[in-house]
Amino acid sequence: MTFDEEYDVVVAGFGFAGATTAIEAARRGARVLVLEKSSVPGGISICSYGSVRSARDASAACNYLTHTNGGRTDPGVIAALAQGMTEQEDYVRDLARINGAEVTTNKDSGRTGAIYPLPGYETFYQTLVGPIEGFSARESYPWANGAPGGPLLFKVLHDNLDALKVPVRYEARAWSLLTDGASRAVVGVVVQTPQGETRIRARGGVVLACGGFEGSDEFKQQFWEGQPVLSAAARSNTGDGIVMAQSLGAKLWHMWHFHGGYGFRSDDPSYPYAIRVKRLPDWIPNAGFIARKDESGKGEVSVKMAWVLLDKGGNRFMNEYQPYLQDTAHRAMHLFDPVTQDYPRLPCALICDEDGRKLYPLGKPTSNDEGIRTVWSDDNMREVEAGILKRADSIGELAVMLGLDPGKVEASVERWNAFCDASKDADFERPPGSMIPIRTPPFYGAPVWPVVSNTQGGPVHDAEQRIIDVYGEPIPGLYAAGELGSSFGHLYMSGGNISECLITGRIAGRNAAAGRA
Repeated sequence: MTFDEEYDVVVAGFGFAGATTAIEAARRGARVLVLEKSSVPGGISICSYGSVRSARDASAACNYLTHTNGGRTDPGVIAALAQGMTEQEDYVRDLARINGAEVTTNKDSGRTGAIYPLPGYETFYQTLVGPIEGFSARESYPWANGAPGGPLLFKVLHDNLDALKVPVRYEARAWSLLTDGASRAVVGVVVQTPQGETRIRARGGVVLACGGFEGSDEFKQQFWEGQPVLSAAARSNTGDGIVMAQSLGAKLWHMWHFHGGYGFRSDDPSYPYAIRVKRLPDWIPNAGFIARKDESGKGEVSVKMAWVLLDKGGNRFMNEYQPYLQDTAHRAMHLFDPVTQDYPRLPCALICDEDGRKLYPLGKPTSNDEGIRTVWSDDNMREVEAGILKRADSIGELAVMLGLDPGKVEASVERWNAFCDASKDADFERPPGSMIPIRTPPFYGAPVWPVVSNTQGGPVHDAEQRIIDVYGEPIPGLYAAGELGSSFGHLYMSGGNISECLITGRIAGRNAAAGRA
């Protein structure tokens, strides 16, 4: 077999997982190459809050993760993730020495814990990279449009990679895997570039850290019930790693599970992404977790939510204020009615009033592409003028504009307002602290659809990040890191995929480097 180039370890993908993998392999003396399909670094990692989920106790973390995965993830994989979370704070501090980045935690703030009040939730806290002297995310990564913390964490990883002199090739798509005929071992990868194909040998192995399939309509149509599901970002994440692993007989898991909520369509036909609806605290690191009880032990920690959601019949159908809006909030929308052969909640309608409109921005655009960027206005008025949000002087008039029955919508809003007056949602038990009435004209509304932030499905891996085939055996020389076949199989936790990227990258990089001997 002939090759154009040779490295010890080849890493496909340059987000948090790919960067960490390359750092760990290079620290062990391996000669490493990073391939990035896009023309810019960071993947969807750079758009995140950069909040690294950490844990005080591995046993408690394992207990929590076991409950949240609902029997869908191998216990050894969960144990490795839990153990890694106890090492995250020290690891991030070690990485941050490269550029003097400030590292903070909320460990002693009294507002720690996980999203869901399941056994072990109290062990978790967040680790964040703070300011870096002289660093401007807008100047260094002008294409990244997301939360402020992601670029800071990525900068720390990027600087470590540069210090180790690890090369990164952009517009270099890992296309297919090369194997040794006798042993089945992965020995290299075929890479597509604008200049043509290149065959690169990987003496220790190939690590697939190229994310999920948010950008693949084919994958979404085959594996997800509700249609359509719009993407918040990452049009280049088309499941390349899944296809390559499948070509060698990889087993798949968690393909149904995606991390997402719901959102608007842009008014700009050239903008390729949906715009997520987000609660204000979802945009603020260390804002707290609503599944926890308050200091009295009686109420839920919550904040005002400006809207309700109505189905095509004009009726509420869910608790709009779920423990983590960007995890399970899309699930109630996928109901299919076999009688009408339709999805009665796709799209559904978001409705709020003037007081809600003034509360905070209703949308949060996210992207990491050259030349693609949009910004949501602080007061939502640009979106009103653009027609994303419809405006009317009465609920009935707004219902007509949204294609809904005015009487049904008026009755639903009146019922909601009565619940607000009583501080009790008798239909779906939305937390009282989140409830505000919809009474003050003008009124605003828009159709919203399920939106995927990132996928969790992909090839099965073991605790050593080796990709497993359909017979339960590891495929020699092939590893996964990050969201490609994520460990999260049922419920997600904020910062969980970020933490997973660092943990699995460390494991995969270490093992791939060892395999070069």
